[in-house]
Amino acid sequence: MQIGPYQLKNRLIVAPMAGVTDRPFRMLCKRLGAGMAVSEMITANKALWTTPKTLRRANHEGEVEPIVVQIAGGEPQMLAEAARLNVEHGAQIIDINMGCPAKKVCNVAAGSALLRDLDNVGRILEAVVKAVDVPVTLKTRTGWSRDVKTALRVAQMAEEAGIAALALHGRTREDMYRGDAEYDTIREVKRAISIPVIANGDIDSPAKAKHVLDYTGADAIMIGRAAQGRPWIFREIQHYLETGMELPPPTVGEIRELMLGHLDELYGFYGEYSGCRIARKHIAWYTKGLAGGNAFRQQMYQLESTEAQRLAVDAYFSGLGDAGDRLSYVVEGEDKLDRDVVAEGEACGG
Repeated sequence: MQIGPYQLKNRLIVAPMAGVTDRPFRMLCKRLGAGMAVSEMITANKALWTTPKTLRRANHEGEVEPIVVQIAGGEPQMLAEAARLNVEHGAQIIDINMGCPAKKVCNVAAGSALLRDLDNVGRILEAVVKAVDVPVTLKTRTGWSRDVKTALRVAQMAEEAGIAALALHGRTREDMYRGDAEYDTIREVKRAISIPVIANGDIDSPAKAKHVLDYTGADAIMIGRAAQGRPWIFREIQHYLETGMELPPPTVGEIRELMLGHLDELYGFYGEYSGCRIARKHIAWYTKGLAGGNAFRQQMYQLESTEAQRLAVDAYFSGLGDAGDRLSYVVEGEDKLDRDVVAEGEACGG
């Protein structure tokens, strides 16, 4: 899998997800087998470029190449200027967001709302590609609604404009994340264009990953929500693609150390107050389906310091280790508080 001059180590890509794919998460996924990771989207609105949130999202210190920055907006020249700025700050690939279904994004005629105006799509693609001398990629959906699917036309426009690769989520904006992703459209697009196509949507296991690659003929796959709380899914998929065999579940001890390391990175990146709160959703994802997870999370949500939170996680996983060497998932209901805590991380992603 190659994008411009960048040869990826494999065909596994981390989807951009608002509130999730920050620098600590991207670096962790790359370490655990992802060939590339796309940043959280950065707004093209110039008035917001100096806000703490935008500056933090543009922080790529120490990150493994290639550095991929996703930009979002609806005005061609603003997106072109945003692309130039991010390249000046180290972006090696620029990704254009035409897939996010969130209301707050679509209400400002950005994300998947752009699929209602293909003339503007063309202007945006042309403006951004011309603005920078690095590869430009596009992430989009099959269309705005099930009645009007525009993926094939958008893909052809993207290729004509010089887009280096296309990531396609197998749902329309109308679908949001409901129902099952469909791969027929991705297969049709792959057959119609010559640039790399990346399949996205509902890829949550090694077997599913192989099925989607085989069925669509896609050059790569993009994984989003399935990596939340399970970033080692990338090495599991790569092993399966190479050998046809599934890896055994990771040991409790390994995941304990991995998770504590992730927490330390979050605390260092966001600071005491925000780090403690942002870590809650990651802890919820890591512990979902594990024995005693619900009870642990309800206690963990009440903790107000990073030190107390880290000690609680350490103690919980130490207890799991006493019960068995490897992670073992059980059927467990989801608490409303779980949904509230992790809702931010469900805004955009495959």
